[in-house]
Amino acid sequence: MILAKDLPCFPSFLPSFLPSFLPSFHVVLEARVKQLQAEADNVSEVAFEKVHVSRTSWTSFLRLGLLQREAVPGLTCNEPFPKSNTQEATKPSRWKEKLKREKMIKHKRELRLEAKFSISTQTVLKDLAAAQNQVGQSRAREPARLKPAQGQALKPAQGQALKPARGQALKPAQGQALKPAQEQALKPAQEQASKPAREQASKPAREQASKLQNDAQVAEVRDPSAEKCPAGLPQGSPAPGDLQKHVVSLQKAPAETAGRYRNAQLTLLAYLDACIFLKQLDRAQQCLMFYHRSLKRQKQLDIHAYNLLLHAYAKQGSLHEVCFVFSLLEQAGLEPNRDSYIAALSCMGRSDAATFITSRCLKQLEESHICLEDLFRDSVLEDDEVEMALKAIRKVKPDFSPSLPHYLHETCTIPLIQNFYTKNDVSYPKLNFTVQELQEKFQKQLAMESSDTVAIDSVEAGKPVTNYVVQARKQLATLRSQWQASLLQSLWKSKLHIGQRKSGPNLLPFLCLLEDKVYVDILAASQIPPQGESLTTFARDLGTKVFNKYTLQKKSRSRVVEKMQQVYKGYVQLLAKDSKPDNLLPREYWEQLATEAGCSPSLFKQELPWPHSLLVQVGLHLVELLVQELKMQSNLLSPGLEQRLIPVLYHVYSFRSGRQIGFIKPHPMLTRLLLNAAETTLTFDSYVIPTLCPPVPWVSPHFGAYILSSTRLMRSVEEAAQHQLLLEQVPRSDLFPVMDALNQLGNCPWRINGAILDVIVSLFNDKGDEKLGVPPPPSEAPQPLRCLPDGKPLGQLALKREMARCHKKAMEMHSLRMNGLYKLSIAQHMRGQTFWFPHNMDFRGRTYPCPPHLNHLGSDLSRAILSFAEGKPLGPHGLNWLKIHLINLTGLKKKNSLQDRLCYADEIMDDILDSADRPLAGKKWWMNTDEPWQVLACCMEIAQAVRSPDPAAYVSHFPVHQDGSCNGLQHYAALGRDTVGAASVNLMPSAVPQDVYSGVAQKVEEFRKLDASQGSKIAQVLEGFITRKVVKQTVMTVVYGVTRYGGRLQIEKRLKEIDDFPPEYVWEASFYLVQKVFHSLKEMFSATREIQAWLTESARLIAKSGWSVEWVTPLGLPVIQPYHRSRSIMVSPKGEAEEGKEGRKEGRKEGRQAGRQAGRQAGRQAGRKEELSCHTPSSKDPVAASVGSSDPVSVLLCVRQIARGCPGITGGALQPGGAGTPQLSLTI
Repeated sequence: MILAKDLPCFPSFLPSFLPSFLPSFHVVLEARVKQLQAEADNVSEVAFEKVHVSRTSWTSFLRLGLLQREAVPGLTCNEPFPKSNTQEATKPSRWKEKLKREKMIKHKRELRLEAKFSISTQTVLKDLAAAQNQVGQSRAREPARLKPAQGQALKPAQGQALKPARGQALKPAQGQALKPAQEQALKPAQEQASKPAREQASKPAREQASKLQNDAQVAEVRDPSAEKCPAGLPQGSPAPGDLQKHVVSLQKAPAETAGRYRNAQLTLLAYLDACIFLKQLDRAQQCLMFYHRSLKRQKQLDIHAYNLLLHAYAKQGSLHEVCFVFSLLEQAGLEPNRDSYIAALSCMGRSDAATFITSRCLKQLEESHICLEDLFRDSVLEDDEVEMALKAIRKVKPDFSPSLPHYLHETCTIPLIQNFYTKNDVSYPKLNFTVQELQEKFQKQLAMESSDTVAIDSVEAGKPVTNYVVQARKQLATLRSQWQASLLQSLWKSKLHIGQRKSGPNLLPFLCLLEDKVYVDILAASQIPPQGESLTTFARDLGTKVFNKYTLQKKSRSRVVEKMQQVYKGYVQLLAKDSKPDNLLPREYWEQLATEAGCSPSLFKQELPWPHSLLVQVGLHLVELLVQELKMQSNLLSPGLEQRLIPVLYHVYSFRSGRQIGFIKPHPMLTRLLLNAAETTLTFDSYVIPTLCPPVPWVSPHFGAYILSSTRLMRSVEEAAQHQLLLEQVPRSDLFPVMDALNQLGNCPWRINGAILDVIVSLFNDKGDEKLGVPPPPSEAPQPLRCLPDGKPLGQLALKREMARCHKKAMEMHSLRMNGLYKLSIAQHMRGQTFWFPHNMDFRGRTYPCPPHLNHLGSDLSRAILSFAEGKPLGPHGLNWLKIHLINLTGLKKKNSLQDRLCYADEIMDDILDSADRPLAGKKWWMNTDEPWQVLACCMEIAQAVRSPDPAAYVSHFPVHQDGSCNGLQHYAALGRDTVGAASVNLMPSAVPQDVYSGVAQKVEEFRKLDASQGSKIAQVLEGFITRKVVKQTVMTVVYGVTRYGGRLQIEKRLKEIDDFPPEYVWEASFYLVQKVFHSLKEMFSATREIQAWLTESARLIAKSGWSVEWVTPLGLPVIQPYHRSRSIMVSPKGEAEEGKEGRKEGRKEGRQAGRQAGRQAGRQAGRKEELSCHTPSSKDPVAASVGSSDPVSVLLCVRQIARGCPGITGGALQPGGAGTPQLSLTI
C-alpha cells in the first residue's frame, strides 16, 4: 500500500494539467510499488529511469574540501575514448599515492575526533519523525497552510510543538526504501509519546550509543545503496545538538551558514553546471536528489542549485521535470524566486502549454508576493528565455509589456557628489577616432579575447641565430611534438581509467568540458621556472586556465557575443568624434542601449566560480599527466652517455618558513635546452594585454572592463569572498561614483614612446644595467667565492652561506629579467597602436589598471615607455611646465620654488639636449637622477619642442605629473590638526615647497651626529650616507603600518645600492637607522603617531571581538579588511573536560615552579648589598617582609614575585660576595 505522504508534492499549478502526463506519472508509481516489494523480499533494489535511484555503491566525500566522486558511466565527451580494449589505465605515481595516504590519515583522525563528541544522526531522525507525526495530525485539521517566507521555514508559535519545514519530515524519498530507524520513527504519535524524552535522556551514554550503532548496521544491511553518495560530492555534517537546536539550524538564513558550507556549495554548483553543460540532466538531477533526501546534506542546497536544473529543463521544454523541481523546492522549505518563475514561464512558452496552466502559474506568482512587472527587472537571462516567458504570459495577458528597468531612474544619493550628477548641457568628451575606426578596433579586441591567448615576439628576437641555436630549437620542437601526442593519449587513457573506476576521485565531467586538444595546449603553454614552482600554485593556475577556457566557451555558444556586438555598436556613438554629442556618462549610455536592446546592462549572468579545492584538484590531475608522460633521452645534450629515458619534471619537497611544500621542478637538462634554443615567441593570456578598443563600462560589480574575459570590480585576496558579497548588497546607486571614476580612467587612450623603447631594448639586449632598472640576464649572476681575499679557503659553513646567497641572487635576477622581458615585449607588440587600460580597484578603493605587466602605475621604466595617444598644443606656458616637471623628476631642487626650478632648467639646457641626442654616448647626465628614464623621455620632449618652429603650437603627448607630498602623512596631519606636520607636507602656506623626506633625513642626521660624538661606532660609519633616498620609502610606508622589521629591510636595500658603503655594516646600520627614522617621525608628527596608535588599538579590539574592521568611504564604497590569522584549537570531548582542566592546572603549577627556579637563579646572579628576611604568613597577603637595610625597596621588588605564591620560602639574605659582588640567598 502506498500512502499519500510517500508521493512527491507538486506545485499548486500542477493538478490542472496532471492528465497530460499521467502515463509518465504512472510509471513513477509503479516503480515505487516495485521498490517496496523488493525491500520486503530483502532483494536488491531496481533502478528505473524516472525514479533516478542509482545502483552504484557511491563513496563518501572526504572532509578536505577536495572533489571525490564516482565515475559517470556513459558520460559523453567532446573527444571520444579510445576504442581499444587492450589499453592499460594510467597508474598514479608514487608521490601521488603519498599525497593520498597523507590525506587518508588526516581524514581518519578527523573521523575519530568527530566520533568522540558527535551525536548520532539516527537519534535526530527519530525525534524529527515523532514531531512530524504529531504535526501531521494537527495539520489535517487546519483550514489552510501558511506559506513560509522566501528561503525560510515556519517558526513555531509560543507553546506550540516544533514543526520542521515542509519536505524535511522523515518521509522516504522517491525511489528510496524505508530504513529501520525511519520505520521506528514513523510509528503513531501515541506510541512515541509513551517514551518520554526524559526517560531516553536518563539512559547511560554507552548503552544508547551501542543501540544506535546496531540500528545503523541493520539499516545498512537492509539497504546498502540508499545513502551512498553519487558523484562523491561534499557532505556537510550538522553541528551536534538536541532536536530543537538542529531544527533551528535548518531554518537559518543562507547568509548565516554560507561561510561554513561555502566551499561545498560552490563545488556542488560547479558539478551541476558541468553536468548541464554536457547535457547530462539525469545525472544532475540524481546528484540534486541525493542532497535533497538527507536533512544534514540538504543544508548545502540553496535556491541556486534548484534554479540551475530548472533553467536546464526549461530550455528543453520539459514541463513535467520543471514541475518536479518545483515540488522539491516546496519540500525543502524554499520559496521560488524570480529566477525560478522565469524558468517555469519560459518552459511554458517553449512547450506551448495550455492557457490555464500559465494562469495558475501567474496566480501562484502573485501569491508569492512577486510583482509581474518586477519579474524582468535586472534579470540577466540567457538565449531566448525572455521571449519564451513573454510568449507564455501574453497568452493570458495579451497587452503585457515589461516596464522600463528601474536603474534608468536611479540617482546617486551620496551628499558629497550629488551636484555632480545634475544634468547640464556639457557633453561627454569625444575621442579622436571615427565610428568606423572604433568598430574595427572592437572587432580586433573581440577576436583576441575569443582566442583567449596572444602570441607575440620577444624583444630578444633581434639577436643573431647560430647553428647551435637552430639545432637546439629543432630538438625542442621534436620533443614537444612527441610530448603532445603522448599527453593526448595519456589524457584519453586517464578518462577511460576514471570511467572504469568504481570508487575514488572522479573528475570526468570537468575533463570533458573542453576538447582534449585544448587541455593539451594548456599544458604545452605552461611554464615552470628553473628553480621550480609550488605544486599547489602550479595546479591552481592550470585549473584556473581550464575554468577560463570553459567560461569563454559557454559565452561563445550563447547569444552573449551577438548582444555585445549590438550594444557596443551603439556605444561608440558616445565616444566617436563624428557622432552627435551627448551629456550621458558611459555607464548611463550603456544602460540605455541595453534597455533598448531588451536585455540587462550586464548582458550575461555572473559565472559560477570554481572553489579553490576544485581548481587544485583539476590542476593536480593535469600535473600528474605532465610528470608521468614528459620524458627525454638522457644523452640528448651529451651523446657519449648511456641512452635511457628520464623524466623531464620531478616532484620534490622543500621547506618554506618551517613548512614542507611540494614543488614541481624541471630537469636541469631541459632548462639548459631552453636556454640554448633562445625562443623568441611569448604567449600571454588575452586579459593581460592592454585592450585595443575602449573598455566596456562598469555597470555592476561583476560586469565591465573586457568583452568576454571575466573580471571583478574589486580585487581581493585568495578565498576572500566577503568583498564581492558586500558589493552585491550595497544599493546600486551608491556604486555609481566608483564605477564612473573607473570608466573615466579606462577611456584614456595611450601609445608607446618608440624612441625611449629603442634605447631600453638596446640596453636590455646588451647585458642590461641594474642601476637604471634594466635587469641583466642570469648569466651575469655572481658566482660564489671559494677563497678569502688573503687566499685562504672558505670554511664549510661559510661556503654554504655564500652559495645560498648566490643562489638567491640568481633567482631574483631571473625573476626580474622575465618581468622586464614581458614588459618590453608587450610594449614592442603594441608599438604604433592606440590602446586602453581597463581599471578596477582593491578592497580599499585604490584604482589599478587590469593589465599587470605594462601600465602607467608601474616602475620608472614603464612610465617612460608610455605617453598619451591624444596630444595637445603646449600653448604659451606649456614648455615651462615641461621644464619644471623635468627638474621635479631629477629630485635635485626639492626645496626650491617653481621659478628657481625653471631657472635651473635653463641653466642646464646643454645637458638636457645632450641627453636627448646621445643618451648612451654623451655626458649621460640623465643617468644620475632619481627617475632616469622619465628624465630622458622629458629631455627628448623638450628638445623637440624647443627645436620646433613655434613651441607654443607644438603638439605634445608627454604626461606631466602633479604628485602630492606624502599623501598618507597629509591625511594624518589634517585629522590631528598637526601644524608642524602639516607644514612639512605642504598643507600650510609657505614661500618654498617643503620636502618631508629631506626633513626626516635631516632630523636623523642630527641624531647621528649626537651619537657619533658620544663614541657610537655605527653612527660614525654612517657619516655622509644618510640621504633623502635612504629614508624615503620607510617614511612613505610608515603611515600604512610598516613595522620596524619591514622598515629595516627597506633601508638595508637602499644601503646595498650605495657602492661606497661597507657591506659588513649593512645590517647594523639599517637597524640603527630604522630606530632613528621612527623616533624622528614621532617628534615631527606627534598627533599623527597618536592617531595611528588609536586606530591600531581600535582594530585590535574589533578583531578581538570576532569582527573585521569595516568602514564606508566618502564616495559610498564599503570597505572591509580581508586580513585574518588562522589558529588551531584542540576541542576536547565532554568526558575529557575535567582531565583537561586538571592538565592545565598541572601545567600552570609546573610553569610557576620553573619560573621560581629561574627567578632564584637570576637573583643569585644579580645579587644585592642589602640584607632582608621575609616570610609568608597564612593571610591572603602573599608576602610580608621585614627588611634591615638602608635601601631595601629594589631588593624587595626583585624577589616579591618569587615569594608570591611560594609558601616554601621562609627567609632570605643578601651578603657581600667576592670582590664586593653581592649574593642573594633564599631559605626554602
